[in-house]
Amino acid sequence: MGGCAPIVVQSMTNTDTADVDATVRQTLELAQAGSELVRVTVNTPEAAAAVPVIRSRLDDADCHVPLIGDFHYNGHRLLSEFPDCAVALAKYRINPGNVGFGKKKDAQFSTIIEKAIEYERPVRIGVNWGSLDQSLLTMLMNENAASSSPREADEVVNEALVVSALQSAEQAEAIGLPRNRIILSCKVSSVQALIAVYRDLANRCDYPLHLGLTEAGMGSRGIVASSAALAVLLQEGIGDTIRISLTPRPNEPRAVEVQVAQELLQTMGLRAFSPMVTACPGCGRTTSTYFQELTEDIESFVREAMPGWRERFDGVENLSLAVMGCVVNGPGESKHADIGISLPGTGEAPIAPVFVDGQKFATLRGESLADDFKKIVEDYVANNYPRK
Repeated sequence: MGGCAPIVVQSMTNTDTADVDATVRQTLELAQAGSELVRVTVNTPEAAAAVPVIRSRLDDADCHVPLIGDFHYNGHRLLSEFPDCAVALAKYRINPGNVGFGKKKDAQFSTIIEKAIEYERPVRIGVNWGSLDQSLLTMLMNENAASSSPREADEVVNEALVVSALQSAEQAEAIGLPRNRIILSCKVSSVQALIAVYRDLANRCDYPLHLGLTEAGMGSRGIVASSAALAVLLQEGIGDTIRISLTPRPNEPRAVEVQVAQELLQTMGLRAFSPMVTACPGCGRTTSTYFQELTEDIESFVREAMPGWRERFDGVENLSLAVMGCVVNGPGESKHADIGISLPGTGEAPIAPVFVDGQKFATLRGESLADDFKKIVEDYVANNYPRK
């Protein structure tokens, strides 16, 4: 990761890691949805003991997604007492705000870094404003209060986040962790604060950066807030891994956060994961719900077909489709897509022209219209993307 490498999509389980069955099941769901890294909580001896079992079960299922161990307070002890856990994890995440306190802080931090060196593992140093190093913050606040031109308190908090990450990285390097095995993050739950902090952090270092708006919230609020913050930073070339930290609705799949991260990157043109379906929002010309139903049907069809397509066809994730509801923008949008269909709006003739690569290809009508359109898509994929 870092440099010109693709931006990596990350997620995190919310199961009790000691519950091997539940954690394996959810990790498989996240990986199948496209999560390229999966973080698991390692907070107890039982969780640490479960990690190598989880790793083995995933490998047996032919799922080799890297696992990241999330450590707080006792990571030094768990990594020392459970070497199989240390080996099974592909990366360690530690928080400078709670890796240790007082005189024990440096020793406990050093233990984790030494284990990362021993097992040749990278470390994400993840600062969070909800658990910021209070001794560092107090020192910076006191210095600011004594300054002839003091800054606003929130600016000092932002500075403390950046300083905590950079000082911890410098300390890790001094212990012997190679610079290219250090990833930094400074997470907050305010959009404007996140943008300001990461701009500052990116200007002051060249470590790979993990982006995420922490505690983003539930549903559309969390999606909008995360997208607003991360899109600005990604557009500026900041960020090497991302996570969309959504609060799931009751019984909502955890993999929703993976889908949102992928859609954000693909919408911005930074990566492609699955064919995009352009669809009009509807208006008085599209009083029928058919175009909505067809759009949903085609999106479901593509989502279900994609795992098989990905295995057989190279580049199919770049396919673009359009499902439009009337003659105003329908033909034009359809011509911009690889394959597009323009459905009849209110008062229009009950026919649906299909355009392939900008040229009119067919006219569909009748009850078999949806199946006929899917067949055109399937044939296009088979004939236009090289087989692997």
